[in-house]
Amino acid sequence: MSDEMSEQYDVVVIGGGSAGLSAGLVLGRARRRALVVDAGQPRNAPAAHMQGYLSRDGMPPAEFLAIGREEVASYGVELVRDRAVRVARGEDFAVELAGGRTVRARRLVVTTGLKDELPEIPGVAERFGRDVLHCPFCHGWEVRDERFGVLASSAMSVHQALMVSGWSDDVTLFLHTVDESELSDQDLRRLAAAGVKVVPGEVAGLVVEDDRVSGVRLVDGAVHERSVVFVAPRAVPRTGLLEQLGAELTETPFGAYPVVDPTGLTSVPGVYAAGNTMGFGEQVVHAVSGGYRAAAAIVGDLIMSDLDASLDTSPLG
Repeated sequence: MSDEMSEQYDVVVIGGGSAGLSAGLVLGRARRRALVVDAGQPRNAPAAHMQGYLSRDGMPPAEFLAIGREEVASYGVELVRDRAVRVARGEDFAVELAGGRTVRARRLVVTTGLKDELPEIPGVAERFGRDVLHCPFCHGWEVRDERFGVLASSAMSVHQALMVSGWSDDVTLFLHTVDESELSDQDLRRLAAAGVKVVPGEVAGLVVEDDRVSGVRLVDGAVHERSVVFVAPRAVPRTGLLEQLGAELTETPFGAYPVVDPTGLTSVPGVYAAGNTMGFGEQVVHAVSGGYRAAAAIVGDLIMSDLDASLDTSPLG
């Protein structure tokens, strides 16, 4: 990367969702020169509301982020709508943005999140975040006691069907491309105990009437009346920048995520991760907490590093 036109920051935060903005807020209040790079692709964009966040329950995600940006900017943190395309490590970190700008930072916080890949079934993508859902903790209360369908993508979908049975007594698990032989005896016993009906056969699509899901249609033409459908998207972690830096990843059932310590520090010194970048199950409330922890750890690290340098006791001194 060229040094021309580069700008120096204490910290560059890559990702302007809830984790990134939380980190930016802490850094700004700590009087650190920080930049938040926001590509404008929040994972929860399809959702009309977010739930389970104390004092913000039911707030639209877009409103939450807009308020967060205002708060962060009020402390002098720079926010830019752009996308980081390349990172390199030298004496500090160089971050190249898609718009052509190159910035430098002593520390990085990566909050690039993940992408949900939905089953390629007609109606699923169009209804996602409305009456096609993935998380009962996010949306279960709002659809409680409705007729649930769970679209299986693997034998692990049994767990999803059992979980959502806590919000409705009328749950049907559509096996879709999963063979019934893939379900264990314990799976079948639990499903029966929960009152979950199991329907074999491939799903052809959703039935939508008056802008509402009304059923699930199988390839044999049979239609099962349902008003809510739960799916398990395939999580695709956006870890490309971390991989460029050589960060260690660990495989999970939901993709490969960076190995981090309790503060979010990755295996690359000076590089932290927060939010869905470090795990599939991170909700907004977790992401905010993770961004806070990472930023607080960085502030302490920078203070001690500068003190050590001034005392000529740094490892390079």
